[in-house]
Amino acid sequence: MPSLSFDLRVPRRAPAAAKAVEQRPLSNLQPRQWQTQLIQLLRRRLETNRGSDVLINAGPGAGKTLGALLSFERLLREGRLERFLVFCHRSSIAAQWIASAERLNLKIQDWQPGLCGSDLADSQGLLLTYQAAGRNLESLEQQLRQWGWGPWLAIADEVHHLGVDPEEPEATAWGHAFSRLSQSAQLRLGLTGTPFRADNLGFCAARRIQVHDGQEWVEQIAPDLSVEPRELIQAGDVRPLEFRFQDGWVDHGRQGELSDTERSPLSQEERESWRARNLRRAIRLGDSSSIALRLLLNARKRLESVRREHPEAGGLVVARDIAHARRICGLLEEEGDRVQLVHSQDPEAAERMERFKAGDSDWLVSIDMCAEGFDAPRLRVVAYLTTVVTRTRFVQAITRAVRMNGERASAESVPRHPSYVFAPADPLLMQYARTWSLSEPYVLRPKSSDAPEEASGQNRGASLPLQAVEDGAGGVIRVRGPRLPDFLMQQ
Repeated sequence: MPSLSFDLRVPRRAPAAAKAVEQRPLSNLQPRQWQTQLIQLLRRRLETNRGSDVLINAGPGAGKTLGALLSFERLLREGRLERFLVFCHRSSIAAQWIASAERLNLKIQDWQPGLCGSDLADSQGLLLTYQAAGRNLESLEQQLRQWGWGPWLAIADEVHHLGVDPEEPEATAWGHAFSRLSQSAQLRLGLTGTPFRADNLGFCAARRIQVHDGQEWVEQIAPDLSVEPRELIQAGDVRPLEFRFQDGWVDHGRQGELSDTERSPLSQEERESWRARNLRRAIRLGDSSSIALRLLLNARKRLESVRREHPEAGGLVVARDIAHARRICGLLEEEGDRVQLVHSQDPEAAERMERFKAGDSDWLVSIDMCAEGFDAPRLRVVAYLTTVVTRTRFVQAITRAVRMNGERASAESVPRHPSYVFAPADPLLMQYARTWSLSEPYVLRPKSSDAPEEASGQNRGASLPLQAVEDGAGGVIRVRGPRLPDFLMQQ
């Protein structure tokens, strides 16, 4: 059976080259194709001095963490770099960087106040969060000067969090801190799976180019290397996604008074204020439309079906708030499911997420906790029941279900078995579903522009076909995934 596209063989080295290599254990991981391109790109940047910023756009499962570390390892062995500093937006992601570094025989130190240069003698890397960088900016600047690092690489994980606003620098403290701390770096590598922002700001480690858009010139964020999810799907590195959007009529007005009630079709509503109001009603479990209830029941049935071939599979529900999440948990538990509820106010949230990863529950119900950095290959069904409709948040939530692990990869052929997304048939969410597997340019619109990117539909890629399974309200609308080459479909 095909497996993930990492080549695990130990590379052969010529005797002369082997003598030149630093006497450290050689890692046995060989890069994927795009990671090889990244290594070559960074090498060229160091040789030509044509700018220090490099932006990589690659979705979940692409191997961004390993790609960045593999690149550093190769350049370290060539004597081009000596140290690297990783900035990440959440402390829970730090463990993933440390584990990946260990696979490459690299040692990375978690930064703490009072850290001395001697503490880094045996380490190649340093790790700190964006929040720590912002709070300790001056002391970190002083430490970096005192340590006197040679050539080093600054890595910004999920770099779109590092917004830059020249007019209001204090409003983008994380981006300001990264810019100052990375001034002496030979290279600044930005990693992201969602290279855009809802506030229309630029971000660090990202090259801007001028493009002509109709009647005006605008700036566009241009990734130096972009790996589209559909490429990863074709390689078998990640799963495809299939979407099930629950449609229905939404009633607005006083209960029991038909003359004061107005009905609006969820999937066909074009008025923005009504669209948003429809979604708020549609996600309520007790709403008369029963959209949320039918959605959850359909998601449960799908998970039961998936478990016939993947017994360890689990599901994720993205809820609106704590009260909403608790009602969802109650419904699932009434059906006999084991459920973990996680939210930012729960001190045990991280432990509950780990328990879900280990397989001790059927569903994980989350309020904005399971996005970037949440890695659970057993996740196969996502129910999106929140009023947050930015493309960034939607794509981050649904792509939690695309990851593969080695055990499943050896048990499945290519293309991999799909994961499933259930959501209300909100027009914006359906637009995002059509293009989730396409990389789109991020155009920085002038501030005088009337419509923000998320709401105006700008920066859309080519649409994928919509197929209506049933006519009329209450039906399910399916969005088909990216088409695969015929030779893959025949396997």
